[in-house]
Amino acid sequence: MRNTTLCYVRCGNEVLMLHRVKKAVDENKDKWIGLGGKFEEGESPEECMLREVYEETGIRLSSWRFRGIVTFVSDEWGSEYMHLFTAEAEKGALPDCDEGHLEWLPWDSLTALPIWEGDKIFLRLLDEDAPFFSLKLRYQGDTLVEAVLNGKKL
Repeated sequence: MRNTTLCYVRCGNEVLMLHRVKKAVDENKDKWIGLGGKFEEGESPEECMLREVYEETGIRLSSWRFRGIVTFVSDEWGSEYMHLFTAEAEKGALPDCDEGHLEWLPWDSLTALPIWEGDKIFLRLLDEDAPFFSLKLRYQGDTLVEAVLNGKKL
């Protein structure tokens, strides 16, 4: 079981997103996602998130919120625990990212982008300022076949 982080970095009504278009083998190929990645040995969720955001953007976050745990189960990519965060940051020049293209986008436009179907569920929870949650998303290929929020099927 992999441990990963994902952070939605906002500036007002915009959010910094990564369009994953540069890697040949990428479970997120052609999708828009927040910032984050895999834990390194000995890292806490916060340490991993802060490192990944800095590596991908050059932004050093000074405040953030740990919002939930998303359990992904995939018949193609295995399983992972994703630790979900939100943060605020000032907009600045964006560096080249070896995983895709970084872009500030309106928060309310995200669900119209090519994203995972399950991402729409946790984006809604973030938008509603839901308390800390546990969300399980089970995929067959790219198809979401099960969603369970705090132990209850959706």
